Amino acid sequence: MEGVFFCAYTKYAGIHYFYSLAKFMNNPIVIWFFGLSGSGKSTLSNLLLQKLKDKGISSVSIDGDQLRAGINQDLGFSSEDRMENIRRSAEIAKFLLEDHQVVLASFITPEVGHREKVREILGSSVRFLFVDADIKTCQSRDVKGLYQNVSQGTLNNFTGISAPFDRPTQVDLMIDTNEQSTDQCLDQIIQTFFRER
Repeated sequence: MEGVFFCAYTKYAGIHYFYSLAKFMNNPIVIWFFGLSGSGKSTLSNLLLQKLKDKGISSVSIDGDQLRAGINQDLGFSSEDRMENIRRSAEIAKFLLEDHQVVLASFITPEVGHREKVREILGSSVRFLFVDADIKTCQSRDVKGLYQNVSQGTLNNFTGISAPFDRPTQVDLMIDTNEQSTDQCLDQIIQTFFRER
């Protein structure tokens, strides 16, 4: 497998990057997408997943909505339950990582303590990707109708409005989806995490 390579073209930089397929099979990583609801975490994760699969890289995505509909359905949205949600999710990511999968994890992960728990479980294998969008942008997207529910008073303890979100001071990458296109965001992610160093 050592002779297998692929390349991606970054539209705005005009640079070709070459990646070793064997590198990511032997040393997979977890990219932990986090940010407000509606910031674009799952959208970017799903698009990146397809690009990786197209290039033959074993990869999988997990997100908060999926797990809360299944294994984490017993959890609410208190600070303690949010921590347990993140702990279980990080343990699942660790299991997938040990199976030599590149893991794309999308979770709001609102508090610093939650991110510290992820680091504790995943160690040096995790890369934190902050998907940044202001609250007005997230409200304007509102694909799931959650912000509308908040405004109507039917949804409480909602991150960014009635529950805190700690903006990070240190991350591996910050993506601004207020201004950047999806293609620009994906190019940044590929340059940062998948170029041959």
